[in-house]
Amino acid sequence: MKNKRCSIRLSLFCLLTLICGPLTAQDLGVPVPPLGEGPWEFDTAEQQRIRVSVVVRGLSHPWAIAFHPEGGMFVTERAGRLRFIRDDKLDPTPIAGVPVVRTDGNGGLMDIALHPDFPTDNRVYLTYTKPMANGWGAPALAMGRLHDGALQNVRDLVLTRAFEGNSGLNGRVEFGSDGKLYMSTGGRVENAAQDPMSLRGKVLRLEADGSPATDNPFFGRMDYRPEIYTLGHRNTLGLMLHPLTGEMWQHENGPNGGDEVNILRPGANYGWPEVSYGRYYSGERVSANPTREDIETPLIVWLPAIAAAGMEVYTGDQFPAWQGNLFVGSLRMGGIPGTGHLQRIVFNENMEELRREMMLTEFRQRIREVRQGPDGNLYVLTDDERDGALLRIEPLN
Repeated sequence: MKNKRCSIRLSLFCLLTLICGPLTAQDLGVPVPPLGEGPWEFDTAEQQRIRVSVVVRGLSHPWAIAFHPEGGMFVTERAGRLRFIRDDKLDPTPIAGVPVVRTDGNGGLMDIALHPDFPTDNRVYLTYTKPMANGWGAPALAMGRLHDGALQNVRDLVLTRAFEGNSGLNGRVEFGSDGKLYMSTGGRVENAAQDPMSLRGKVLRLEADGSPATDNPFFGRMDYRPEIYTLGHRNTLGLMLHPLTGEMWQHENGPNGGDEVNILRPGANYGWPEVSYGRYYSGERVSANPTREDIETPLIVWLPAIAAAGMEVYTGDQFPAWQGNLFVGSLRMGGIPGTGHLQRIVFNENMEELRREMMLTEFRQRIREVRQGPDGNLYVLTDDERDGALLRIEPLN
């Protein structure tokens, strides 16, 4: 009887394949239960028990967090809304003045950064996908001043080239320890990441007004764009100032495997699409060798891919055992939907990886962002179209 049931299942599988074609990762996704009300309690590998609670919910594809220096936080939504949360309550009225965005593919409103002098000058920086006249989208950086609950005098500081298609449209923005503005651009288009005259597939280093920093590695060269700080990036979904070393760290998604964390060096090439640890979605290797002498080697590689998103190094007092640990969100693991989680990565004193822990796997949620709050707790965003949530992670005792 058991063999008969297996034969029936195999026949049904073959029939479905003939009718619908080969199964994809979406077909094989793990069912994701609705996020409950919480709070929840979990044990972690470093012998810390944590409480996870819902701060707000009902967000639509929330993307990034920026903490207001006087309390509360900004949260971006991909559809083009900038929200504000104060005292664990979501302001029902979005902040006005956000540029019009194109949301096709992975485009939309993405990252947010506040100028270091925000308390006095109210400058807000946003990365977004700008709709172009030809129907395509271009990653862009805009700046405006927040006044009376609205962004005013909003203007584009950087506008990259638009390519046909709906990928590589994301971007991150972060201020460095040098006071410069760093912006990442997606490079999953043609060979743009290796093209020195293209701003796509790069990390740019800018003055606060969007002009290229004059001490950039290629400034003054006729064969390179002066904004370029590093090149050879695919899709950057994590960019941060390391709070302990002062270095700029970046992570990017490989295709089918090969997600990586990099420490950014001026003028360095990070390889895409010439070398990679990953495979294309067909299963074919991107390159015969994952490294090359003239290419920077990643600090961390994920095989299989976790669709890394968001990144933070913990320095607070709430979790002493986690100090110096790297936290990275995962949208899905191994190309299978319903496998999103949060990862914690431990290093030794030489910044060599020791171990990784997968957290919040019980939720099966896509984790888009992770940030340390002023209170020393961790905050994460779950990526959902109708019920995206802001979660708080705090010690149980």
